[in-house]
Amino acid sequence: MQSLPAPRLVATDLDGTALRTDGTVSPRTVVAFGRVEESGSVLVFVTGRPPRWMGGVASAVRHHGIAICANGALIYDLHTEQIVESHLIAVEVLGEVVAQLRANVSGLVFSVEYEAGFAHESDFLLGGLDRKSAAAVCVDSVTSRPCAKLLALHPRMGADELQSVVHELVGHLVTATHSSGRGLIEMSAQGVTKATALAAFAGQLEIKPSQAVAFGDMPNDLPMLSWAGTSYAVANAHPDVLAAVDHVTAANDDDGVARVLEKLF
Repeated sequence: MQSLPAPRLVATDLDGTALRTDGTVSPRTVVAFGRVEESGSVLVFVTGRPPRWMGGVASAVRHHGIAICANGALIYDLHTEQIVESHLIAVEVLGEVVAQLRANVSGLVFSVEYEAGFAHESDFLLGGLDRKSAAAVCVDSVTSRPCAKLLALHPRMGADELQSVVHELVGHLVTATHSSGRGLIEMSAQGVTKATALAAFAGQLEIKPSQAVAFGDMPNDLPMLSWAGTSYAVANAHPDVLAAVDHVTAANDDDGVARVLEKLF
């Protein structure tokens, strides 16, 4: 790899990218993250995860920095463990989106990510950390209050196909993407993406896209990867991501992000 000036900002997705498949941060990656901060550059985690899933990551990086959570909807201070900015889906929009999707896509079930907490319909199949979470509350209606993310799960459709359908039906109301590998679509307020949140954060620090490097693996990372001056996918990334980036590094389980950071810093 050709030697390049160290970027002023490093933005990385977590699950499937900087984290191993078991959800842990490897010791090598922890050290690499530390080198970024020691150099004076800014490290930002840009993730689909909600803040309530950030405890282990925050501990691993000694509670330093800012995380852009819920695909850009929530800005989370890792030091204070507080949400400092929110971009929510309004109740009236939420109701219309759910109504449109129910009327046109048979079999969909929904859940919602709030600023604090998570609620799901009774038929929603919980995955990952939510399966063990006391914060996952079963509700009759997911349209009762504003939320950071609306999630729609289909038992049979693939994620790419379902995203296309959702975008066609309600793309004028919300921004839809996916990141889990199953038929689960994540919807944010219209126009809210990882890129919009990252660009706003970088702008506050007077950091240009050309001074940023970003890492990702799934379609919800594409806006961020397009914004950054230099983009990397891990080898295990979605085909659309592999086709869109400037560079490909090793897989998440092989410390792909750390390998690049060790050369940049």
